[in-house]
Amino acid sequence: MEKKRMDDYEPGPVPSPRALDRFGFLKQEANNSSEALTKSRSANEYQRDERRVRKWRKMIGVGGSDWKHYVRRKPHVVKRRIRKGIPDCLRGLVWQLISGSRDLLLMNPGVYEQLVIYETSASELDIIRDISRTFPSHVFFQQRHGPGQRSLYNVLKAYSVYDRDVGYVQGMGFLAGLLLLYMSEEDAFWLLVALLKGAVHAPMEGLYLVGLPLVQQYLFQFDQLVREYLPKLGEHFTQEMINPSMYASQWFITVFSYSFPFHLALRIWDVFLYEGVKIVFKVGLALLKYCHDDLVKLPFEKLIHALRNFPEAAMDPDTLLPTAYSIKVSKRLEELKLEYEKKNGKLVRSAEFGQK
Repeated sequence: MEKKRMDDYEPGPVPSPRALDRFGFLKQEANNSSEALTKSRSANEYQRDERRVRKWRKMIGVGGSDWKHYVRRKPHVVKRRIRKGIPDCLRGLVWQLISGSRDLLLMNPGVYEQLVIYETSASELDIIRDISRTFPSHVFFQQRHGPGQRSLYNVLKAYSVYDRDVGYVQGMGFLAGLLLLYMSEEDAFWLLVALLKGAVHAPMEGLYLVGLPLVQQYLFQFDQLVREYLPKLGEHFTQEMINPSMYASQWFITVFSYSFPFHLALRIWDVFLYEGVKIVFKVGLALLKYCHDDLVKLPFEKLIHALRNFPEAAMDPDTLLPTAYSIKVSKRLEELKLEYEKKNGKLVRSAEFGQK
């Protein structure tokens, strides 16, 4: 039987209209506090946001024309403003500029179209099966086989052809889905390439290669950091036989886009694209620090539940992120990376020796 492609599917019915939040997600029945805060914003706050947007427009220039020059002249100003949050109306463009994806796009005209239209992928059925699980409560992705799901399919299919070693892995859908909410298919594709192939920061394709080698490295590093920065909690985790693979894998695989509040995920992504993956470690440690006194009292089952369901107060970007920024991990991460590689290299050599 011939396998069906995405183009063979008719769009499903358009979902019934329902109230949406400012990002396009279906509102919960009960208004949460962040929505209440949004409603009660004062005129002064709107004026402050307008001033921020004007500053950002001046900084990046028309279509990003002044961006590189400004970054060279005032890198500390850029870093500070990104940490405060990129204005939502400029987020898509700025993400492309800070990730290096805009340059990749300009250097590869027509490549995305070629990958989408003329190439076939062994992952097509897997992608079709999974796309309805990506941001199912967002209006753009709700309609079965509708425009949003087709765009997501196209980006993921194109990447699976572009990099056949990685192909397609389920967690990639959340990265691509997040990007598609802020940019076109082609722009989202090249930003995915920039991330996984390492246009600016270290390549992240190891998150999705067979065996998830980079996930294993990150979990090793995070486990050590917890023991060093939060020793009492680290000891409690040991006693309760808790390790980061039980709660933190998705933090790294989807860069907090899977189950965290969207307004927090966006702020993390702003910094992630500019400063690299170290912000994931910092945010993880900041979350554990915020909940430390409660976590150290919990037995195994309740501990697992708490680590997968942080309280709303802990997820406030204006509380969590300053704590994360204050945690210095760069040097220690590099040391732990070398330690992991040394340890892992020995394991690989031992396995090879045992096969001889």
